Amino acid sequence: MLRRTFIILVLLAIGQLIFAQRSKAPAHEDKIRTYVTDKTGTLNTSQIASLETKLSDFEKETSNQVVVWMIPSLDGESLEEKSYEIAEQNGIGQKSKNNGVLLFIAKNDRKLRIEVGYGLEGALTDALSDQIIRKEITPQFKKGNFYEGINAGVDAIMKATKGEYTADKKTSEENSGFSFCCIPFPALIFFIIFLFIFVIPIVRRIFGGSKGRSSNWWWTGGSGSSWSGGSSGSSWSGGGFSGGGGSFGGGGSSGSW
Repeated sequence: MLRRTFIILVLLAIGQLIFAQRSKAPAHEDKIRTYVTDKTGTLNTSQIASLETKLSDFEKETSNQVVVWMIPSLDGESLEEKSYEIAEQNGIGQKSKNNGVLLFIAKNDRKLRIEVGYGLEGALTDALSDQIIRKEITPQFKKGNFYEGINAGVDAIMKATKGEYTADKKTSEENSGFSFCCIPFPALIFFIIFLFIFVIPIVRRIFGGSKGRSSNWWWTGGSGSSWSGGSSGSSWSGGGFSGGGGSFGGGGSSGSW
């Protein structure tokens, strides 16, 4: 029964990986080519150029990639799912560091999100992301000052990833709990496979499970396996910007104004 269940899980994981690879390339309208994309016409040329220069210099200094993406509306899609999709499929950040950040804004829906790559979740925590949205970005957005809000948010994100921006005590306490809401499906599949390959055989051995090759075939067969949650080496270019294949796991925070 265990063997049959394991085979099913492996097939599901393989199917998921194939589907993920096929859907990895972003649609043409979702392909990121510059550090700042404004599909609403809100920002003028000089404002975009100023943000572009700042984010380009920041990447040269730290290798962290911060991208701003503003659209008119989500058209009924989930903010969290769309933000994650844009960040993951475009591979923001370096593949070896997963150090990308996406500031996603749906202007007409009055919603925004800071999507954080795996490698920066320790520095730009959910608590910090929430604080940046509430204290730096949305106060300006409520006044109609979108450039000022984006600029303040970008500055705070850069400071946070360099350890220079800290969360206030109240925000840290409110966001200290662990949440399962944003665990991606591939990670869940990996956990299940890990359980069957490593944990169950160890338990069986400790408690005197049956011996022989047939009882632990998944142990010997799985010892050389590996898993990579990162993106493939996909990249994009344009406007002096190229993504490095960074990966995301749902870290960050959402807000509205």
